[in-house]
Parts: sequence; C-alpha cells; structure tokens
Amino acid sequence: MTTPAELRGLQDAAWKGSLPLEIRLAPQDCQVYDSADPYLIHYPRLAYLPFLLPSLHAFFASFLITLDTKSHEGWFSFEGVPLKWHYPLGLLYDLFSGASPLEAQSEEAHIPLPWRLTLHFSKWPTDQLVPLDVDGKVLHDAYINNVKEADFLRNGSAKEIMTLSKSDSTQLWKSVEAYDFDGYNPISQKLLYSHGAPLRHIPMRVYLPSSPSMSEGSSRYLKVVQSPVTAFALNSREPQTLGSALHSLLPTMFPSRRTPILAKPVLHGAVVPMSALVEDLLRSVAYLDGWLHLGIVMIA
Repeated sequence: MTTPAELRGLQDAAWKGSLPLEIRLAPQDCQVYDSADPYLIHYPRLAYLPFLLPSLHAFFASFLITLDTKSHEGWFSFEGVPLKWHYPLGLLYDLFSGASPLEAQSEEAHIPLPWRLTLHFSKWPTDQLVPLDVDGKVLHDAYINNVKEADFLRNGSAKEIMTLSKSDSTQLWKSVEAYDFDGYNPISQKLLYSHGAPLRHIPMRVYLPSSPSMSEGSSRYLKVVQSPVTAFALNSREPQTLGSALHSLLPTMFPSRRTPILAKPVLHGAVVPMSALVEDLLRSVAYLDGWLHLGIVMIA
C-alpha cells in the first residue's frame, strides 16, 4: 500500500497540475472577425471551464457583436467540436489530445500547447450541451449529482453527501468554484473516509475513443464505460490493481493485468502504472467530483 505521505504528495501534484490555454472569440461573435487578442491563462487541470466565463466575457466585451450577451451564454469548442462543460479541463485535454503524454511533448503531437480553444456566445449547440443559467444552478446541480453518484458507489448510499451540514455543502461548492484546496479537502476527506467503513466500490469511468460513421464529419468520438469496480480483487482479499480492474472491464483491450499491450490508461496527463491500487488512486488523485476519470490511449 502507498504510504499516507505518498498519497498526499500525489494529491498535491494533481492539484498543482495546469494547462496553458489560448482562448479566442469565435469570428461570428466578434466585431473584428478573428482580430481580437486571445485570452491567455494557465488553468488548473481539475477545474471546470465555465468558471472562466465571467472573466472571458469581461475581456471580450468590447469586441462582442451582441452587446447585451451574458457571460453564462458562453460555450467552448475545439476544432469545431463543442466541449462538455461538466468535464474537468484536464479530462477534456486528455480525451482530445489523441496522443500519449510523452508524445504530447513532441513536435508530432496532435495538439501542441497552449491548447487553443474557441469561445462562442451564440448558436448554443442544444443537441449536445445543456444550456447554463445566470445563477450557476445548472453547473452546481450537475457537479452535486456526480458527487452523489460517487458517494453511492463508495458507500452503498448517498447518505454522507446528503447529510452534510449546510455550511459544509456550501463550503464544498465554493471551494470548487474558487479552486481552494484548504476549503475543499476537509469536506472531501469526510466523504472519502466515512466512519472508517471499507469502500464498496470505486467510482471510475473509462473513456474510450471510438470510430465515427463514414457520414460523420468529426473524429472526436468517445465511449464511456462504467461498471462496478471493487477495492479488492474478486474472490480475494488482495487489493485490486488498476490492471486487474481494466482487465475485468475491457479484457480484449487489456488482455494482461500487468502489462499494457494494446492500450494505456491516462490520468491527469500521465500514464498510470497497471500495478497502481485503485483505492490509492481514488484517495489521492480523484477529480473534484470524487471520480477517477481515465482516458485510454491506444498503443501504436
């Protein structure tokens, strides 16, 4: 098992992770077409893009064609593909990079840094994204629903999140908004270490690239795999490794429990060792919603 000090070190590294972004206003929303200066920022991998909208709206306000546009009407795209606003930034980048982390540092990378995104304030893609609201309730509810689902998987019920005090619930959301570790961590620990009870399941989603049909124009397609993952191997008291969990979930893609032969799991921009224990990963490097969101990169 990983020591508590090592877990804290992994958690600290995940919280310090960030990506450089170059965000440009969509030409159809811009008075000077594509001549407005871009918005440049290093943004935390664990954070959510909609929290940037007020700052982005203020930055681009003088360039907007529609002057009464509101900040919550903004949405992001990459190469013409709308980005899911309820996915953390780091997950989005890992899913769209199309390369392993090592390849992403080379000149042959599919997506060089900074990551270049487009900000839109019109033609919201309602067939792909749920519209946001002025009070931020839609974003809040989506986050809390994910936290509840993770709590249910860990404990067999969502009692822990549902019985948080009003002040703790407010602190959790405000700390996510402000990206405040000191505010977030005490509440997160309450949820993760529920009365010392063992974990029933590990909240884990695996994101697979899939091929579009010939009639589709975009190559950015994903399949999400979610199935109960236990902290211990089936019929054993041995702690479950990521390799054994992936072998159970996706045996054809991960025929070996120890060695990545056809594909590699990526979390926070790093290839995760197959020997890593899933419970250690959850307690140290889960995203802010309490989930392990794993991208899969095929080995060429």
